[in-house]
Amino acid sequence: MKNVKLTVEYDGTLFYGWQRQKNDRSVQEEIEKALSKIMKKNVKINGSGRTDARVHGLRQTANFREEFTIPIERIPIALNSILPDDIAVINAELVDENFHARYDAVGKKYVYKIYNGQHRSPLWRNYAYYVPGSLDLDKMRQASKAFVGTHDFIGFMASGSSVVDTVRTIYDLKIHKEGPLITIEVKGNGFLYNMVRIMVGTIVEVGKGKKSVNEIGPIIESKNRKSAGHTAPAQGLYLSKVYY
Repeated sequence: MKNVKLTVEYDGTLFYGWQRQKNDRSVQEEIEKALSKIMKKNVKINGSGRTDARVHGLRQTANFREEFTIPIERIPIALNSILPDDIAVINAELVDENFHARYDAVGKKYVYKIYNGQHRSPLWRNYAYYVPGSLDLDKMRQASKAFVGTHDFIGFMASGSSVVDTVRTIYDLKIHKEGPLITIEVKGNGFLYNMVRIMVGTIVEVGKGKKSVNEIGPIIESKNRKSAGHTAPAQGLYLSKVYY
């Protein structure tokens, strides 16, 4: 039995998330349908984790186990000839038979994009969070330092999650701006439900002067969702890389 790791890119705008849905469109289901067609049998995949509706994937990973004769380098070509235009498999490789895209992941990197122009941009409406007005980047960068390290991030988790262990380690958080576009990059060993989006919402509130730099540490320590900032919208979030 061969074990194949797929690297996938997708535009999340018209999806209800990565995970297979009963009645709604998902990235996982589209890939499984395409794989099943080229393999001529029912194929299921394991994703590295879920992404929500309208969240994008730059380097999502998944794996599947199956016997097949098609050359491994032909799998992306075959899949991309079937997949809809908002999904592409950009790499396929044979991996150890015990590899699992979710359980073997040791970290992830997310990117969040904010459009901070004077006027909203129709071109960025599905790919960035429009925040009008001035943002203090220096204070946003100072505030972001409080997130780095190992903390209990339960106050940055949306309701509806069944996760028990809410301690996570953030290795790095960078903020840079080019023109009207602000990019926030965050790398950690794992993330809670909506954690990155709540972190971004909190950082934006610092940039707007609604919260101070010195509040962020105590907000994390409070473990209280109501103390943290708003949840930034989904369309600005990109799963950038999964580490193994």
